Amino acid sequence: MSKISKKRKFPSPFMSFEGYQSWSLPSGLVPDEASPEWLSKGDNAWELTATSFVGLQSVPGLVILYGSMVKKKWAVNSAFMALYAFAAALLCWVLWAHQMSFGYYKNSPLVGKPVNSLSNVFLLGPTHVHSMLPNADYVFYQFAFAAITVILLAGSLLGRMNFYAWMIFVPLWLTFSYSVGAFTIWGYGFLQHKIIDYAGGYVIHLSSGVAGFTAAYWVGPRHSHDRQHFPPNNIIQILGGAGFLWLGWTGFNGGSPLSAGLVTSLAVINTHICTATSLLVWLALDMAVYKKSSVIGAVQGMITGLVCITPGAGLVDPWAAALMGVMSGSIPWYTMMNLHRKSAFFQSVDDTLGVFHTHAVAGVLGGLLSGLFAKPKLLNLMYGNDVYRPGLLHSRGHIHPGLKQMAYQFVGAVFIAAWNAVVTSIICLVISRIVNLRMDEEALEVGDDAVHGEEAYALWGDGERMPKPRRLRIPLICRRLMPTPV
Repeated sequence: MSKISKKRKFPSPFMSFEGYQSWSLPSGLVPDEASPEWLSKGDNAWELTATSFVGLQSVPGLVILYGSMVKKKWAVNSAFMALYAFAAALLCWVLWAHQMSFGYYKNSPLVGKPVNSLSNVFLLGPTHVHSMLPNADYVFYQFAFAAITVILLAGSLLGRMNFYAWMIFVPLWLTFSYSVGAFTIWGYGFLQHKIIDYAGGYVIHLSSGVAGFTAAYWVGPRHSHDRQHFPPNNIIQILGGAGFLWLGWTGFNGGSPLSAGLVTSLAVINTHICTATSLLVWLALDMAVYKKSSVIGAVQGMITGLVCITPGAGLVDPWAAALMGVMSGSIPWYTMMNLHRKSAFFQSVDDTLGVFHTHAVAGVLGGLLSGLFAKPKLLNLMYGNDVYRPGLLHSRGHIHPGLKQMAYQFVGAVFIAAWNAVVTSIICLVISRIVNLRMDEEALEVGDDAVHGEEAYALWGDGERMPKPRRLRIPLICRRLMPTPV
């Protein structure tokens, strides 16, 4: 046997640091106290990068998007709602919500124990999932998910929610609604290993869409004039914010495997295939029906594509991702542009940016399609052998497991929707006993200047108080010197 064909011997994973050093590893890869043998530097670097991508989707992504999509007089308030939620969510997350979402709590089917995640022993230890990362990565990555969920929810409430009520709403909703959804599907809850939800089609998007719509009902509508006439104040900045969302989704779906492996690469390319397809389908429908190519419509189509692929990004083939893009560009388009305008139910609730259609409808669609298209080999690569049943399309003669998985996908959607509707209603009713959910009429007429004492632009426009005219004051000595008119 030649030397080339001899089997190469690799060191044991339990070898001491000295053993590693005696084997010819590059010095930068040799384990030490700062980089223990269970830590993958490559995975760690990618996960921190992916987390930054997800954070940028919120700040500045949704800050810019919200501040630009609303009427000029609400630009500051809308952007600030997103920024406040990002900061508040972080403190809530590390103080109690992360452990409620992902910590083990004996015999609890709905939520974990509310303890903090701040000790160095915990943060610098290995994650409880099958990865080579410290808990610090996982905590911050999941925080970015939680923060963007509550910020997406805010899109339903722009232009009229009392900011003080919003300040109370964010920690309550994160605690009693989001944490339960994350625990039941991703943590140790009763739906664990039953629902295919790769990166949050149900936990993030369905919950934000349903909760936003529910909260919009309790808060009430915008000022009547705003609801009838609500033009965006900056189309170019809308495209900038949308760009942060689109490119940030590379980390959103690419970071979910918690490693830089094959599933990560597939998830990233599938995400962009579905998104581009959905945008073009939405755009084509706008042009066919309304004879114009709407920029805002294209952005909505982009968002529905991103949402739809999320539950199955690393679990479906690229052709399935393209088909999911066709569905996400057409079905939410129909519910938003046609059904919404004809339905008395939808008209009775003022969902400012149509979050129900772009996130709840697209999230359910993605979850059901993931149950249809999820490939067994990819499921095994992501979760291990036989954790989830194959997608119905890949059942191959054994249709029962596929049908059972589809049934689980449906049950998961019903549970998340019902929980968010009920809990969000309770939260809104509790807050209404403390402060008004909706601004008073004077503030609704004026906008940012009344709420924050600040305006987005220096130019005077709709909603601001009319500046008082300044009178020219002539000094007394000058008036005495002036000739008296005859």
